[in-house]
Amino acid sequence: MEKITSMLRLRISHKDTHYGGGLIDGAYVVHLFGDVATELLIKSNGNEGLFLKYTDIQFLAPVYAGDFIEAYGEIYEVGNTSRKMRFEARKVVAARPDINPSAADFLDEPIIVCKASGICVIPKELQRNRNVITTIHDTWHSVSDYLDLS
Repeated sequence: MEKITSMLRLRISHKDTHYGGGLIDGAYVVHLFGDVATELLIKSNGNEGLFLKYTDIQFLAPVYAGDFIEAYGEIYEVGNTSRKMRFEARKVVAARPDINPSAADFLDEPIIVCKASGICVIPKELQRNRNVITTIHDTWHSVSDYLDLS
């Protein structure tokens, strides 16, 4: 299967802070993973699909207003309707309010701030561009048990 990937890079705004000291809540990064998943599904089958569940989420480092984050995702397993994905968010620019309000450093090595994995589905009747993905056997085959596709 050809690897299908997506990456978003954005600056975290002060309006997105949730906690004192300009700290961003983890849900903000998870929201970015949802946008990455949507793009992955569109690339794979021409449909936004549905996010069924996250199977793992790890918050590894803080994110602050003024940081730049890259949210990366890839499809690593394909079933008939399911798409298993893994995600990683990396801080590539760190805000430096300790120096002055607009100071920032481009990091030599990105800092992984969050990792996650999840499962999305595209109902068969809504799939397009089926030739983009070569379907491989999916050992997890109970998506229909969790989702009403009618």
